[in-house]
Amino acid sequence: MLTKHGRNIALAAAFLVPLGLLHVFVLAEICIALTDILFLTEMFRRRDFAWARQPWFIVAMLWWGWTLICALPAPSLGLHGYGVITSTLQVLVIIRLIIFTVALQTWVLTTPRRRHILWLLIALSVLWIGLESWQQLITGRNIFGDPRWGDGALTGPFWKPRAGDLYAHLLFIALLAPVLALLTRPGRAWQTAGIALAALAVVTSVLIGQRMGTIYSFLGLGIAAWALPQLRRPALLIAVIAGLTLLATPLLSPDTYKKLVGETSHQVSHYTQSPYGELETRAVVMGLASPITGWGYNGFREYCPADQFSAGIPALGIAPTSLAQGACNLHPHNFYLQALTDAGFPGFALFILLNLLWFGKIYRGWRDHQGPVSLGLMIAVVTFIWPLASTDEFPTLYLPGWLFLILGLGFAYTYIQKPILLEPANV
Repeated sequence: MLTKHGRNIALAAAFLVPLGLLHVFVLAEICIALTDILFLTEMFRRRDFAWARQPWFIVAMLWWGWTLICALPAPSLGLHGYGVITSTLQVLVIIRLIIFTVALQTWVLTTPRRRHILWLLIALSVLWIGLESWQQLITGRNIFGDPRWGDGALTGPFWKPRAGDLYAHLLFIALLAPVLALLTRPGRAWQTAGIALAALAVVTSVLIGQRMGTIYSFLGLGIAAWALPQLRRPALLIAVIAGLTLLATPLLSPDTYKKLVGETSHQVSHYTQSPYGELETRAVVMGLASPITGWGYNGFREYCPADQFSAGIPALGIAPTSLAQGACNLHPHNFYLQALTDAGFPGFALFILLNLLWFGKIYRGWRDHQGPVSLGLMIAVVTFIWPLASTDEFPTLYLPGWLFLILGLGFAYTYIQKPILLEPANV
């Protein structure tokens, strides 16, 4: 009885995590911690640790352990760090997200109905972001009274531009099942409705006006078309509609056009001198300067301004960086380069391996079950771990928190015998 109640409490906590990740981070933290505690308590009671032998979990623990070692302030060992309180403790709590993922996979989301409910909550999150983005586009303000951002980006239900990347990461998890259900129904009207729904979803990403979100949406559309032959012609049409929308933004939203087209083309043509190029150059120089241990977790924000890291990369013809051009920030804006500056090349290699294992497992889950939701989860993971991207700090709840939720749901699909959402009995 205690086991059943504990799992039900953990399940309820997991169902609150999407709301927490959207608007109440402290709620997400509490729910993740509660799920972890209940899961570990049950595993110790049963002496069941088979889940800890998974390759991805082993590599995650190795990456976490090495990053923790590199965060310790031990100059005598050649290690770097900017304080026990700020660096070491921040690394220590990363384990909560790793445990949360495996808890969802092996203990919490063990029935199709539970997975369906979490899918529905993610889908409602996408719908909420999309509706609030359109409200802000049409009326000038979202439901909370917040206007669009200064550069023209729509903030959706948030007060600052968070909507674009998050919407694109989650979009295909929510979108593929209903679109395929419409496209496979007999009758031209249903098929037209399916194409219209998908086009509206992708156009919304364009109109939100954040570069990476737009790129992720087109990337996801391409992967979906590759994986599902019945989507190839509709995907081409949807891409054309979204492209025409982008071309029309000088009339629909001049600031969006300026950001997505004008500013992007300028940065690409002068990338190494752009703020993102300067950040990445600085991170590489820092990694080369401390190749074994890096500079401690979040050491980038502490040590980046030092003059010794402004030399550029002469061997590649990359000029010295400048603080005035934005060469330093709170983090390098790239997960992989953050792993390098946090924990040197060993941490960098382990982080790459971890992401490859994540992708391999989520890909096998889709390959074995061929469900639209499992494909959407795979697309979401690809957009999160895509290396050529500007990202948030890893692994904060801000955006990466969603990655661990998605991984937990995606890995749980290895227990499914039939895809959900297309089978009414599983709903």
